[in-house]
Amino acid sequence: MQFDDDADLDTSEVQDVRGSRIPGGRATIGGGLAGLIALIIGLSFGVGPDQLGLSSGGDQPAAASSSLAQMQQTCRTGRDANAQEDCRIVAVVNSVQAYWTREFARRGGRYTRSPTVLFSGRVTTACGTATSAVGPFYCPGDRKVHLDLGFFEQLRTAFGASGGAFAQAYVVAHEYGHHVQDLMGTPARSQDGVTGAKGNAVRVELQADCYAGVWARHATTTVAGSTGRPLLKSLTDADIRDGLDAAAAVGDDRIQARYQGRVTPETWTHGSAQQRQQWFYQGFSSGDMAQCNTFR
Repeated sequence: MQFDDDADLDTSEVQDVRGSRIPGGRATIGGGLAGLIALIIGLSFGVGPDQLGLSSGGDQPAAASSSLAQMQQTCRTGRDANAQEDCRIVAVVNSVQAYWTREFARRGGRYTRSPTVLFSGRVTTACGTATSAVGPFYCPGDRKVHLDLGFFEQLRTAFGASGGAFAQAYVVAHEYGHHVQDLMGTPARSQDGVTGAKGNAVRVELQADCYAGVWARHATTTVAGSTGRPLLKSLTDADIRDGLDAAAAVGDDRIQARYQGRVTPETWTHGSAQQRQQWFYQGFSSGDMAQCNTFR
């Protein structure tokens, strides 16, 4: 996975609140619709409800200066993205959103850009206060992707993924798949009252995997920035294998087998390893979001 060294990065699409002090709160699910949606589509990569560090009580974000200025200084070009992890996230966000902007316009719609918030430890969102235990997640209340970069190391060490730059890109693209769903009104379909492997909540997650694959198919031809050239210069078969491996590593069956010694499909939230790989590859091989109808 290689970015164009001379491409410019748009750091305005990433907000950096790492180091901010966020008041603590009870690790409970936020009440109301926002909390329900966060539970359905905000839980990333198989984290159970008992681990979801969300609270919607009186917690307010503490005033803290963003390190955006520092990021603007260090994350200027694709060369920086090739060398630094946080700059790589900026580049992936730029590429993903450039693709969806183009695709929505091609279909006669309008894509609303969503920032990614980099945090450490805990973050306050419109869906409540979340801890890093949640993993990366999309909050429909503020239409932002929230990401603790420490998750990528956890993806390798705790979930057994092989790692790699594109594994990180897959994670980011999956969360932006949820943003695409939010813009299209898809999450409402997940409220079918059915839980587990056969419920629509799982289908929502698999569709986000498929959308991540669609972006990957077009990533090296999607123009982002002012150079008039694609931001992502190359994507190899090995990169795609890293993405597929990450998708499998966070399958519900893999996680359950690893941490509880048995597989219980009736409690699945994201789908099996095979399903997640299948739908990511469906998006990648077709390059067509119309082929991501997991609700069939």
